[in-house]
Amino acid sequence: MGKDTLINIALVEDNPINRSTFMNKMPLLYGCNLLFVAQNGYDCLEQLKGLPVQKIPKVIFMDLEMPQLNGIQTISMAHALYPEICFIVLTVFDDDDKIFEAIKSGASGYLLKHEPATVLADAIANVLEFGGAPMSPAIARKALNLLSKAPLDSGLEKETSIPVSITQREQQILQHTINGWDAKRIAGVLDLSVLTVRKHIANIYAKLHVKSKAEVISIAHKEKWFK
Repeated sequence: MGKDTLINIALVEDNPINRSTFMNKMPLLYGCNLLFVAQNGYDCLEQLKGLPVQKIPKVIFMDLEMPQLNGIQTISMAHALYPEICFIVLTVFDDDDKIFEAIKSGASGYLLKHEPATVLADAIANVLEFGGAPMSPAIARKALNLLSKAPLDSGLEKETSIPVSITQREQQILQHTINGWDAKRIAGVLDLSVLTVRKHIANIYAKLHVKSKAEVISIAHKEKWFK
């Protein structure tokens, strides 16, 4: 890592011992600034909310098994909201399902928690400078074995249609919403009142059976409603 370049990173980890272990490695991650430590997925999303652009972390190290909102769900939601962030899974799990689910959710890398600071530093440089996908050797071998045995179309996700109950106007607002626009900005573009836009958003939430913007974005991203 370049000593003159300060890179904001974050950690999402529910285990205090693992958080402490990561913190002990920070002095060796030259040029990195630990912006925040979140104890679960909800905490991560809350800490990201409202951050100025220059403060959004470049890389987030993400645990998988956490209460309330696990790592895979968090990556999926946060990746849709903040596509510029690179998520590197940091876990003790190397089972097949979690590897593929993490990759499909938007993870850029997959490391085991025992990796030394030098490996973490290399992973940060890898994803930011080269767009790479760093993996611990054991994970990489398992991923290659799984891919070699998988049917050619096993990793393809089919696009699904937006529910017919969502009107044309609501689709417009939905698309702007998943792009991160707030009600005021949407109202200005569509020449509507802010109150009208908020009513449409409330209708969308009701029709999709969700309660938050993060859930809407997660569904739209998963179902590939807008490319």
